[in-house]
Amino acid sequence: MNCEELRKITILVLIAKRELKSALLSTLLESEIHLTTVSYGRGTVEAGYLKNTFGLAREQNKIVIIGVSTHTKVEAAIKLIVEKFNFSEPDTGIAFTVGIEELSY
Repeated sequence: MNCEELRKITILVLIAKRELKSALLSTLLESEIHLTTVSYGRGTVEAGYLKNTFGLAREQNKIVIIGVSTHTKVEAAIKLIVEKFNFSEPDTGIAFTVGIEELSY
């Protein structure tokens, strides 16, 4: 890995059901994303609002996993997660990235 690749850092955010925690973390490790943090969450929006607006039902037990790595590794991890956990299907999970423009160290 060259210096230019190290400068292209990306944050990966996954939101899914809590029971997927171990499997998602294993997949991230398999993708060489080692810098991760895990939080537990639950929705606070009224269930009626979600159903009327988006056709979604509120689920209580969610996991939020945030990982940081190079853009190439995060891109590969997202592809693997979408395939392995069917994130392209409704009500399975959300995965998105946030690019980091500049690091100061």
